[in-house]
Amino acid sequence: MKIVVDYDRCSGLGMCESVAPDVFEVEDDGSLTLHLTEVPDGREDELRQACEACPTEALSLQD
Repeated sequence: MKIVVDYDRCSGLGMCESVAPDVFEVEDDGSLTLHLTEVPDGREDELRQACEACPTEALSLQD
């Protein structure tokens, strides 16, 4: 499973970072840095929560 970011939709609010700060990082300029692309075993629920927290729906998980 992969984390997919639509950078055109991302507004840098950091809701994802608040759920999984080791995976998502909003930089000082508001851009999002993704520290992982593959979802580690056992973290599916947490990262699904981070994606669902995104108010602009810029994040998704894909098989």
